[in-house]
Amino acid sequence: MSSVKTPQNAEQLRIARITDSGGPLLLACGQSLDVVDIAYETWGKLSPNKDNVVIVCHALTGDQYAGGVNPITDRPAWWPRMIGPGLPIDTNRFFVIATNVLGGCMGSTGPASIGPDGKAWGVRFPTLTIADMVRAQIRLVESLGIDRIFAAIGGSMGGMQVLEWARQWKGRVAAAIPIASAARQSAQNIGFYEVGRQAIMADPDWCEGAYLEAGKRPDRGLAVARMAAHITYVSEEALKQKFDRRLQDRQDFTFGFDADFQIESYLRYQGASFVDRFDANSYLYITRAMDYFDLSTEHEGQLTLAFDGVDARFCVFSFSSDWHYTPEESKAIVRALNAANVEVSYVTIETSKGHDAFLLDEPEFEAAMTGFINATADACGLAAGLVDEHAG
Repeated sequence: MSSVKTPQNAEQLRIARITDSGGPLLLACGQSLDVVDIAYETWGKLSPNKDNVVIVCHALTGDQYAGGVNPITDRPAWWPRMIGPGLPIDTNRFFVIATNVLGGCMGSTGPASIGPDGKAWGVRFPTLTIADMVRAQIRLVESLGIDRIFAAIGGSMGGMQVLEWARQWKGRVAAAIPIASAARQSAQNIGFYEVGRQAIMADPDWCEGAYLEAGKRPDRGLAVARMAAHITYVSEEALKQKFDRRLQDRQDFTFGFDADFQIESYLRYQGASFVDRFDANSYLYITRAMDYFDLSTEHEGQLTLAFDGVDARFCVFSFSSDWHYTPEESKAIVRALNAANVEVSYVTIETSKGHDAFLLDEPEFEAAMTGFINATADACGLAAGLVDEHAG
């Protein structure tokens, strides 16, 4: 059994119970949650007019610690290049909020949370959608006395949330920045995530989803799921440059199941390190929510109609070597926004780093983000700077 660090009852977590004043949270599946906690972090200072709020939406395996160290796992911020004083999302100018999504495992209500019967929800937790996650985030923002935001920004699954923010909060989102994302999950990605889910459920320690009650964790299955997914986040060129067919630095290469190749060792490390910070059932629920995502479903397959009445100013980013969410999928969003008469810019970054490029050192991406954010903030009349230091 892994010595997983858990967020339950951890004093370091900042959590809001969003059902205290708003009542039960109704989900797209028709069920509702009477008790919903959303864990979040903030950086910067809220302006007197409360008009400088930036929502940062995380990807599948992210959390609320986008701009600061995770006090539970001690992992560094996952977007340190983007959030902070003088950075593209400038905390001297903006009040930044990042949440752990509904269904997550870093303090927000999810399958590992305690249900009404005093036991962990497990797979009895209601089915979730990306829209449900955003509804919960909106509840959080409203509980903080905020009735509009300057921008919603996120990559991958975070980009899906950005699209939902613009759709659900029409008239109250000035800018929307979906990065390396799509308006619907592709069959290929559904397939990859299904392989990961089957790996988790095939682990004997999954216990039909009741592993917490049994005092076990399906670490082997979850590690394999992470390994399979991680391959899709990196381009073939990047893998070739970093590993190619290079062998491990050892002499004995008799046949066996050790990691002979460097790429094998790398993927095994990715899997092993992941199980110490993520819940297996959360992985099942969140990947399924991504699979369900299709903005055109309610509009007879016409994506343009999904953006009817949306008035946010968009900047859509893609990366040339991303085969997880391809540039063509970003262009489909842009075409639909254009057809809906929504103001939109499109930027594709030439890079060999694949899907994960938005998390890595990409100066052209950072410069384009800075330019769009600042130009839009200037157009909205936001003050150039509010504070001189980071506040979290």
